[in-house]
Amino acid sequence: MFGIWTKSPLKISGRTFWLWRAVDQHGVVLEEILQSKRDKQAAKRLLISLIKRHGFVPKRIVTDKLRSYGVAKREVASHVDHWSHKGLNNRAENSHLPFRKREQTMQGFRSPGGLQRFVSIHSATRNRFTVPSRRRAALTIRYHRMEAFDAWKAASIA
Repeated sequence: MFGIWTKSPLKISGRTFWLWRAVDQHGVVLEEILQSKRDKQAAKRLLISLIKRHGFVPKRIVTDKLRSYGVAKREVASHVDHWSHKGLNNRAENSHLPFRKREQTMQGFRSPGGLQRFVSIHSATRNRFTVPSRRRAALTIRYHRMEAFDAWKAASIA
């Protein structure tokens, strides 16, 4: 199951951009794309890149009530179950909070390309270091954190 959410507009150099985000049922960010529009083509681009990257079509898509999602879903994957209801999309809506906190610390962004690079790295790092939302024992959390640091060391050496 994917949850898809579009963030409030971002102003970069006087132009408005939208950050589109796809999140799975555990709160892991799967895809983030910065786009200048919030229409059918933008939603279709996100769905196609998400399906290409992960290699499968989900059983269900949960979105907010933006109508562009339904139209894009009909064109890309018409057999997928689409739920659009207030409150069902909370996992995706709350996944942007760490990003907003970091955005305030950085005092905004200077270019759309810089924002796209930052978003892709930020979400990948956050996915690696945060424990999934389901309950886990303390020992499991420690092992998860050790694996994350090992992966970080391997990536920083290469």
